[in-house]
Amino acid sequence: MKKYVLFIFLISSVFTFAQETKTLENAITQAKQEHKKVLFFFSGSDWCSPCVKFKKTFVENEEFKGFAQNNLVIFNADFPRQKKNALSKEQTEENEKLAEKYNPNGLFPLIILLDENGKIVQKWEKLPSETVAEFIEKLK
Repeated sequence: MKKYVLFIFLISSVFTFAQETKTLENAITQAKQEHKKVLFFFSGSDWCSPCVKFKKTFVENEEFKGFAQNNLVIFNADFPRQKKNALSKEQTEENEKLAEKYNPNGLFPLIILLDENGKIVQKWEKLPSETVAEFIEKLK
């Protein structure tokens, strides 16, 4: 029974952290309701090694997850190339619209911090070179 309860807790905490939404508009709405910032990033999950490294080194880091849970809504506009990783037509169209507006030069990764009103606070046009702790301080 204890293992079952622990499993449910772990699953719910993963879903709580993974506050990723299908649209940036939803992410901004959620951020406004929860008084959080939006960490919005463009990635090529199956072809861009700095993108994969950003996700593994920062987004999936336990220290970062702890900070993000209380302070961020995360939105990832992904552009996979392999057919097996293809997104829905709707999600692809949404991501392409966002790229036209926020990433016309096609930079990968491009990491954008938005305030709860959707205004750009800061941009990183490459993989951050700082440690996770230093990056968290910049996000604050």
